[in-house]
Order: sequence, then C-alpha cells, then structure tokens
Amino acid sequence: QVQLVESGGGSVRAGGSLRLSCVASGRTFSSKPLGWFRQAPGKNREFVASISYDGLEVRYADSVKGRFTASRDNAKNTVYLQLNNLNPDDTAAYYCALGRELNALRIGLADYWGQGTQVTVSS
Repeated sequence: QVQLVESGGGSVRAGGSLRLSCVASGRTFSSKPLGWFRQAPGKNREFVASISYDGLEVRYADSVKGRFTASRDNAKNTVYLQLNNLNPDDTAAYYCALGRELNALRIGLADYWGQGTQVTVSS
C-alpha cells in the first residue's frame, strides 16, 4: 500500500510562484513514475506533468509548459512541482499520483492518488 500526501498549496497573486511537494510512503516509490494532475471546480481532472522513475523523462501539458517544473528526490520519497508565473486559470486542486507507466499516467491511469492541495491564483 502506498500513501501520497501533497503539500505546498496556497493563495498567490498572478505572476507568483508556489512549490508543491508530494511525499510517498512505501518501498516502490523509486521504481515508479509519478504524475501531477489538477481539477478546477466544475471541470474535469486534467493532466499537468509526469516524471519517470529516475527523473530523466518529464512531460508536461501544453498549458503549463515553460512555467511548471516537475522533479523528484527518490532518497526523500518526494516529487515536486514548481509552479511559476501563475495565472488565475491555474486555480485548482492539485493531486499527485503514482502509476506503472509514464504514458499511461498522461491519461490518468494511476494506482494511487493523494488527497490534493489547493492552489488559488488571484488576478
């Protein structure tokens, strides 16, 4: 069993930055890809980024490319999402997820999900 706990969300003005963290329990963390997703009120959950088990492959949604950066520290069982140049459209609950395959994560196929952390961006 794996538990994922996100943190780092908050309220910022447009143009601001946040760094989200997702800490995982369990021994399988370092061998699995992880993904970040978000869901705004009244909208479907959408893919944000995914990162391979070793951190060498990272993929982003077009809407965040160039502004968000995913990274991981396997020694700390932690994956990060740096959010820069935020705008109100980025307002959502952000979730991390642990999957089996990097491409599958992009379409939301994951084995474990965190509870989410809220990001609110005001104009």
